[in-house]
Amino acid sequence: MSNDPAIFGFTDSNINTLLTRNKNWAQRTSALRPGLFPSLADSQHPQILWIGCSDSRVPETTVLNLMPGEIFTHRNIANLLPSGDLSSLSVIQYAVEVLKVKHVIVCGHYGCGGVMAALGNKKYGLVDHWLQHLRDVRAANKAELASISDPAKRVERLVELNVLAQINNLKRHANVQEAIRDRGLEVHGFVYDVSNGLCQVLDVPKDPEEVEYGLE
Repeated sequence: MSNDPAIFGFTDSNINTLLTRNKNWAQRTSALRPGLFPSLADSQHPQILWIGCSDSRVPETTVLNLMPGEIFTHRNIANLLPSGDLSSLSVIQYAVEVLKVKHVIVCGHYGCGGVMAALGNKKYGLVDHWLQHLRDVRAANKAELASISDPAKRVERLVELNVLAQINNLKRHANVQEAIRDRGLEVHGFVYDVSNGLCQVLDVPKDPEEVEYGLE
C-alpha cells in the first residue's frame, strides 16, 4: 500500500490547516445542502447505528457516502461489544430507545490490526485486556481457523467471525430484542475491504441461544 503523502489531504504539521479545511468543507456542504446545518442544530434523526473499528481507514459516513446526521456511531478497537462495556451499552441504549434507529450495522474490516494481534500470543500491555474478548472468539472457532493454511485468509476469516460474534452479543440485549420484535429493527453484519473501498454483507447464522431469548 502506498504511503505517498500526496494521496492524503492532511500532510501539514500545522493544526491550523485543519481549521481551513473545515471551513472549506462547511462552505461546500452548505452550498450543496443549504438547510443541513440549521436542521442539525435543532435535532438529529439518524436511521442507522454503526458499530465499527477505530481504524482511521474506515470512516463510516464517507464509506457509505452519507451526510452528517445520518449515522449514529460507536467505534472501538476491533468493533467489539463486550457484555459489560458501559460505553457501547450506553450508545446502544440511546440509539435503540431514544433515536429509534431502524438499522444497526456491525462492521469489521480486512487488515484489522486488532484481529491480527488476537491471532498471535505477543503481549501488548493494557490493550491485551480488550483483545481478550477477540481471543475468546478465536478460541470458540479454533478448529475452523486452524484448517485455514493461508495466514492472510485466516485473518480475514477471524474478521468475519468476530462480526458474527458481536452481532450475537448485540442481539442478546433486552432493548435490542424488544426493538426487533416490536418495531422491526434490523441488524446487519458488514465487512469493509480497505483495499478497494467496498463493503460486503455477511450472512448471519442464527445464534444458538436465540431460542432461549425468544427471537426465533
